[in-house]
Amino acid sequence: MPTLEEVALRAGVSRSVASRAMNNVRNVSPAKREAVARAASELGYVPNATARALATSTVGSVVLAVSNDDPALFGDPFFSQVLVGVATALDKSELDLTLMLASSEHGQARLERLLRSRRSDGVMLMALRGDDPLNRVAAATDLPVVLGGRPLDGEARWYVDVDNRGGARLAAEHLLSSGRRRIATITGPMDLQASVARYQGFADAMAVGQLPADLVEHADFSYEGGAQAMARLLAAHPDIDGVFAASDNMAAGALRALKAEGRRIPDDVAVVGFDDLEIARHTEPALTTISQPIRGLGQEMATMLVRLISGETPTPIILPTRLVVRGSAPGEGAPAERAPGEGIET
Repeated sequence: MPTLEEVALRAGVSRSVASRAMNNVRNVSPAKREAVARAASELGYVPNATARALATSTVGSVVLAVSNDDPALFGDPFFSQVLVGVATALDKSELDLTLMLASSEHGQARLERLLRSRRSDGVMLMALRGDDPLNRVAAATDLPVVLGGRPLDGEARWYVDVDNRGGARLAAEHLLSSGRRRIATITGPMDLQASVARYQGFADAMAVGQLPADLVEHADFSYEGGAQAMARLLAAHPDIDGVFAASDNMAAGALRALKAEGRRIPDDVAVVGFDDLEIARHTEPALTTISQPIRGLGQEMATMLVRLISGETPTPIILPTRLVVRGSAPGEGAPAERAPGEGIET
């Protein structure tokens, strides 16, 4: 195997410069860094992981932990896009990714041991609920922690989120602008900050329209949950003419329930979802929805963690959302995009 000395000789730099360049340490000029990378590639040099850890005080690995052990998670298009975004960003850093399903006590204990033994340089946590045990795990480590989505208590220092409140307001504004006046919403679990924010955005728009925001059912972001919630809404309020469902999966389920009751979409009831997943393009009619940059969420999470590991101090990020109009709720009148926080009380 080629040595670091041979790489340095081929690149025309000292061994110490080659070492700093290979370990992504600062104070190496772009030209020398490129020369070292080219020499390493030409020689087929593979850094020694142990030596690299000693040189950088890192182990070259980060964790993505999720409070979920449902096999359906890996078929969830939202999670898969986040995972692709994370992997894409880490590919540029040469950090390995460990995925941990930490919903059980055993899984949480494994994550705690891994972090306590410092066999990871940092951790990303996805969509923590209010009483999620991973909140305690995150609070107990001194490693960098980045959250995907804000926690309900709002105490996270580093997070990447989307403008859930602004996006939900866009959805309700669009329904109002098309003349709908008996508008209901199907929320996600209310121990998730995203669900709370999406209901708040719905209520914001209804207040501006001087209409109540009390036609509400709760579900679990799933297709079946959306269908069941829609059936309950129709039973209690048969005059509903518009629905905002806080996920595309729930909106698709709501479409099924509406059709089962003989409602024409959008003539009788207009429906708007949230996510802009692939399912939104294949419902009948196609789903008007709020698009959020799901893959971008994963990329920004990983990028923020890499910056923290490198000693930088990034700031939290809120990604924008935008309205995508399709057949389930046609019409114009709402702005096509809202900057994070625009028109929203904080």
